[in-house]
Amino acid sequence: MFKETLSLFRQTISGPAALQDLAGIIAHHRIQSSPGFRQAAHFCLERLRDAGIAAQVLSFPGDGVTTYWDYPMPQEWSARAAVLRLVAPEKEAGVLADYREERIALVQRSMATPPDGLEAEVVVLEEGVEESEYEGLDLTGKVVLARGEVERVRELALARGAVGILFDGMREAPPVRPLLSLEARQYTSFWWESTAEAVPRRCFGFVLSPQQGERLRRLAWAEAREGRALRVHATVDASSYAGHVEVVEGSIPGETSEEVWLMAHLCHPQPSANDNASGSAVLLEVARTIAGLLESGRLPRPRRGLRFLLVPEMTGTYAYLATHEDLIPQVVAALNLDMVGEDQGKCGSCLLLTGAPLSAPSVSDDLLALILEAVAGESKDLAGEEGYPIFRWAPAAFSGGSDHYILTDPTVGIPCPMLLQWPDRFYHTSADTIDKVDPAMLAHVGVAAATYLWWFATAGPREARWLGQHLVTAAEIALARMRRAWLDELAGREPTPSPEELAGALAALQGRLGLRVEHRLASLQWLPRLAGEALPGLEGWATEVRAAGEREMARARAGLADLFGLDEILAAPERPRDVWEERAAGMVPRRVHRGPVNPQHRRSRLSPEDQAAWRELMKKVGHFSTAPLLAIYWTDGRRTLLEIADRVEQECGRRDVEALVRYYELLEKMGLVEMENR
Repeated sequence: MFKETLSLFRQTISGPAALQDLAGIIAHHRIQSSPGFRQAAHFCLERLRDAGIAAQVLSFPGDGVTTYWDYPMPQEWSARAAVLRLVAPEKEAGVLADYREERIALVQRSMATPPDGLEAEVVVLEEGVEESEYEGLDLTGKVVLARGEVERVRELALARGAVGILFDGMREAPPVRPLLSLEARQYTSFWWESTAEAVPRRCFGFVLSPQQGERLRRLAWAEAREGRALRVHATVDASSYAGHVEVVEGSIPGETSEEVWLMAHLCHPQPSANDNASGSAVLLEVARTIAGLLESGRLPRPRRGLRFLLVPEMTGTYAYLATHEDLIPQVVAALNLDMVGEDQGKCGSCLLLTGAPLSAPSVSDDLLALILEAVAGESKDLAGEEGYPIFRWAPAAFSGGSDHYILTDPTVGIPCPMLLQWPDRFYHTSADTIDKVDPAMLAHVGVAAATYLWWFATAGPREARWLGQHLVTAAEIALARMRRAWLDELAGREPTPSPEELAGALAALQGRLGLRVEHRLASLQWLPRLAGEALPGLEGWATEVRAAGEREMARARAGLADLFGLDEILAAPERPRDVWEERAAGMVPRRVHRGPVNPQHRRSRLSPEDQAAWRELMKKVGHFSTAPLLAIYWTDGRRTLLEIADRVEQECGRRDVEALVRYYELLEKMGLVEMENR
């Protein structure tokens, strides 16, 4: 159903050509709302126009005040020079960081120093994120060396008179990047809340490698024993001002008003080769290839138009969607390319197909999985009969962190999987350089992305029927795997679960299977839209999916009885609600703005006590947990918070009703949700 076009794209998409575009992109320091990003945007604009694609650069206010769907547009920022020198002890004096050599050496959006710079004592902390670390310290006119989250360090240190921050942290990425295994600087940025933020809360900052930090820490301890302190001299020439945010848009018209989108974020500090010059370069190569094949007549005009978007991550997507709401109902599918070019041997990565959340119906994940299977199976065995993967790839559960999570939000409703390489040994560091990029991988992802786009751009009744049949088979396999994994987990428990515990486990499985059946049934409803007509087989497919869910529940009961020697499976006992579940059952949240909530820029609206509660809650929940985001997706103004908690647990296995209640209460105080109390 797509093999012919996949073969055509395999012949025409060039990894080396994409690598050349990547080299052009990483020539620019691509911080959101900056001259460097603008230069990269115009480079990509010319590449699209060279391919004969109608393209433009759209400009939005980058003033720190304007918001789109409540997402703030950062002020434009420009840095021209920055140098950090160690000046005492004199025998160890030398340059620690130079912006000319490594753009990542400066904390992005740093403020300027006086023209002649400033000299300051260094106060060494460990993480620097707890109030207790600052007790008894006088930081007036000093800089702080710390490993912890830089925005929290800034908040605490500047409140005590500090003038700058030296950051020597490095986020681990197990198992490919254990602590202190990489000598590089981590991409670090300040995110000022708005232009109204008091100037004393702004400062400069430099980034050191963990190894540099360890050296300075040892020096500081040695000097302190002699009654002396480390001193540095910092010079930063930078400025923030009302400027612009750019989005590059290219389009190929179709026969109808419907569209398919391909997107990638263009931002991040120089070089950021894989993240995300690789996704941007693949997008350019896909656009060029399709345009060339259309021009030559090797591809016909598509039924649906193609739109290519290069954005500053999150910022540009919010701005574009909020100003093009009329386009949203016309988009049948999209694809987000993020960090796709890794040399997997060097980076330790796997190409992940990040699927949709269960709150968002989608057939896109299934199609993309079939395409990747075909692309990866290019090599054949000695008999030339069986294919096998020539690179690592795997389907992955939904996670946020890139632009797909905005399009996928049910309030937007655009099915948008993401292709992402993870883990990456060099992620968000100065070591993310072009030598870590594999042109063959750029080509593989380009072939997959082009095939995906073209399939959706041309899909009609026959394609929709074919995919519908596959969706049924895929549902049967997924439900069977869930049941098998569930039974394996129970079989390995020690001590042996009681009959009551087994009954509870069976009830939990029924909820999880039921939610996936519900999602698949909703996803099937996308197919008539693709077909452009009613599909007689749709009800039969739905019946098969429901039967698959019932069949796996029957197998689960039989498996329990056999494995644990039970004559009968008890009904799960009714468990009384605790105080937090009672509160959640009476709360019905409604979102105020379209798109995912963005609490970070609204924290200052909270009282100091509530800000402290927010920080503690985020520690408990985990900054990278998907559970709060999944809860937001299930928030439709009708479900109670308890019903939302149930669905989050069924989707990702996490349940903490108390944390969820506290989270929504704080969101309400920030003005991000409204609460109806029943």
